[in-house]
Amino acid sequence: MKKFVIGCAVLFLVLGCVTGAMAQGIKVGALMAFTGPLKEFGPNIKNGAVMAAKEATAAGLKVTIVTGDTETNPVPGTNAAKKLVDIDGVAAIVGALSSGVTIACAESVTIPKGILMISPASSSPLVSFLPADNGKDLLFRTCPSDALQGVAAGQLAAKHYKTASILYVNNPYGQGLAEQFKKSFEKNGGKVLAMVPHEEKASETYTAELKKALKGKPDILCAYSYPQHAKIYLKEAIEFYKFKNFFFCDGTKSEVIIKTVGAKNLEGDLGTVAASVKGKAGNIFNKAYKAEFGKLPPLPYITNAYDAMAVIALAAYAAKVQGKPMTSKNIRDNLRAVANPPGAVILPGQFKKAFALLKKGKKINYEGAGGSVNFDKNGDVKTPIEIWKYAGGKIKTVKVVKVK
Repeated sequence: MKKFVIGCAVLFLVLGCVTGAMAQGIKVGALMAFTGPLKEFGPNIKNGAVMAAKEATAAGLKVTIVTGDTETNPVPGTNAAKKLVDIDGVAAIVGALSSGVTIACAESVTIPKGILMISPASSSPLVSFLPADNGKDLLFRTCPSDALQGVAAGQLAAKHYKTASILYVNNPYGQGLAEQFKKSFEKNGGKVLAMVPHEEKASETYTAELKKALKGKPDILCAYSYPQHAKIYLKEAIEFYKFKNFFFCDGTKSEVIIKTVGAKNLEGDLGTVAASVKGKAGNIFNKAYKAEFGKLPPLPYITNAYDAMAVIALAAYAAKVQGKPMTSKNIRDNLRAVANPPGAVILPGQFKKAFALLKKGKKINYEGAGGSVNFDKNGDVKTPIEIWKYAGGKIKTVKVVKVK
């Protein structure tokens, strides 16, 4: 009997240690698009989150990533979110990518279940004012709203062209960007001749939509879709309509488009995207990413996914040193405290420094690879907009502008 009691005591001690060790870490969902129209972006954006999680773990907070594939579609995206929350038990989610998927997941899963979600790529203006999140404060993003990108795009296009038509994916992302572009382009003297939507599911042909969009002979066609859509209709526009003047966005900043459409057909065409920062923060991130994955592709929102995972880890650690469990609510409650000024500036990779300061009760201010992560009351950030172009078969930065 004595041996049995001693054995039970040892067992409980071991279990207690294991439970305590598990309590030192968090599970975070990476809700990405590995299939569907955004499949080119998903793996690369996930890598940004993976790198931040690995660095935070090395610094003393174990971050385990559980992935889910949205298929760039609200229905499977919602199902993937449910699994991450109900089965995997994640404390927060980085994702989704498509605004339509993010909004669906937030309304149906994460907000009702009290789970924090930070999208690195959903830029629809609707995300800022989602009724379901009113007062809940559970939906954030580390990329800017298209209220910024659309303004910059319209200003840029109006400097070079008088008329434009827009072919856009019929979801909150495409609708929001198209509307913001039209407003800005026409405010600056241009004229939008046609705004033509297409289905979110990739189609084999877009000739009917192209016929409507190109009817008025616009100076440019804005390709406001995703790579798997645009690679088809851009090629059709060139082959069937002899049209070659295109204007791009974050969703069509794509190496797949270069390979499919041909570099010479895209030469000099301009686009816009949320800018990643230059200087020390950008250099630290770029060097670390290349060391980890071998190459940093010129695709959008990799840095923003890193930043989303970074602030989740920092906020979780802040809750931990306060003696609180690292729940979704407690992580959320510490987000602005670790990401917004005032406080000691924390750059990408500086988790050990940040954790040490938090242990001492000091304030920190994370300055990200994708820009300052200063969350406003809607969970939004403001970053500069990059103007880029297709040139010599590559994607090159032209300049970075700030939108007032």
